Amino acid sequence: MQRFVIILAAGKGTRMKSDLPKVLHEVGGKPMVELVLETAQKAGVEKIVTVVGHGAEQVEATLAGRSEFALQAEQLGTGHAIQMAEPQLGDADGMTLIGSGDAPLFTVDTFNKLFDFHEQSGNAVTVLTAKAPNPTGYGRIIRDENGNVVRIVEQKDATPEEAAVDEINTGVYVFDNQLLFASLKQVTNDNAQGEYYLPDTLEILRNAGHTVGAFVMDDFDESMGVNDRVALARANKVLRDRTNEMHMRNGVTLIDPANTYIDVDVTIGHDTIIEPNVYLKGKTVIGSNVLITSGSRLVDSIVADGAQVDASHFEEAEVRERASVGPFAHLRPAAFLDVEAHAGNFTEVKKAHLGKGSKMGHLSYLGDATVGEDVNIGAGSIFVNYDGLHKWHSNVGDRAFIGSNSKIVGPVNIGAEAFIAAGSTITDDVPTHAMGIARSRQITKFDFWNRTPLHEKFDDTESAKWAAKAAFDAFLADK
Repeated sequence: MQRFVIILAAGKGTRMKSDLPKVLHEVGGKPMVELVLETAQKAGVEKIVTVVGHGAEQVEATLAGRSEFALQAEQLGTGHAIQMAEPQLGDADGMTLIGSGDAPLFTVDTFNKLFDFHEQSGNAVTVLTAKAPNPTGYGRIIRDENGNVVRIVEQKDATPEEAAVDEINTGVYVFDNQLLFASLKQVTNDNAQGEYYLPDTLEILRNAGHTVGAFVMDDFDESMGVNDRVALARANKVLRDRTNEMHMRNGVTLIDPANTYIDVDVTIGHDTIIEPNVYLKGKTVIGSNVLITSGSRLVDSIVADGAQVDASHFEEAEVRERASVGPFAHLRPAAFLDVEAHAGNFTEVKKAHLGKGSKMGHLSYLGDATVGEDVNIGAGSIFVNYDGLHKWHSNVGDRAFIGSNSKIVGPVNIGAEAFIAAGSTITDDVPTHAMGIARSRQITKFDFWNRTPLHEKFDDTESAKWAAKAAFDAFLADK
């Protein structure tokens, strides 16, 4: 039987107090509605229709190419929202799952089990339920002696006996698709809010002689909806715990899982060790036998097998096998460290290639450059790539030596095995095996100490200070 999904994503979410549509707030590094959509895709559905309203353009841009869209221009309840999807699904044969874009924690396994249960049961509609440790605030599932759902009772309407029921409505349903749209035509808005409610279809179907069933899922936490920032934080914790457990079971060592933050799309190889207070975000890929120490933050980056990242920040950077970075290094977009390369403490790399075995130990900047193999870049060296209007690229050949406190003013080419003297500002090419030196000549003033008042102990009077200054100025003027 064909599977369809309708995702409700039209609400504004006023309790979030945000300019961003509620369903686009992130859990596990992804917009909530995108997590719901991806879960539906993995459950093998043939068509997904997302009902949009507030922030429709932003939601559609996020899900473009993966969902069809139906516009609910005026929010008149869940039943009304689903009616907006009738042009896409109204004539289809199959079963339709109704989910919410602000309930991002359902798993593929739960969706598959719900679909399978519904198909095997022959129900007109199957409600996804859960056993709640504290059911207060949830709609209660009231069953008959055969286990069929008689009604869903909201908290405010429940008798003491009904309020004691711990099986709750998660807000997810699977309907026979034809019966769904047929029953929606009979739903009225005769209520205090003047809205059309999806749960009203259950009574309509039951009165028509159809069976209304329920499927109890295993983990209550999956049903968590997000309506404010407090719930958003809770949802992030649930998904983070789930993600961290998956990586640990796959052979990754997390020293302190409660303080390790890994987005859902991150991949990590076995025998990698991650210390606390590490953030791995976006589509970051970490290899095997990697060490990432506390304070690191990697976004959309690649770290190959055996590399080490020590308290450093990456954005769209790549580090190859056995390379090492940090502590306190910053790899910006298009930074590439080749095999066994090293960028040490307080270094920055941007749009540059540091070749195999090359070293940039400390306090240096490498931008818009290609550096060959086994190059040494001394402390305090800067690749000067920006003239105020344009960025310029420089090249350094294999086994070249860049002395400390050098400035490489692009665009220049430094040949293989060339030598740049410490303190030089290089503006012209330096050929292979040549030495480039560009600094002012040293002047030495002999007997400086004795020929100036520096060796005397002056008092703090103004006249003494001015006398010392006059003597010192006279000495400097004497060539």
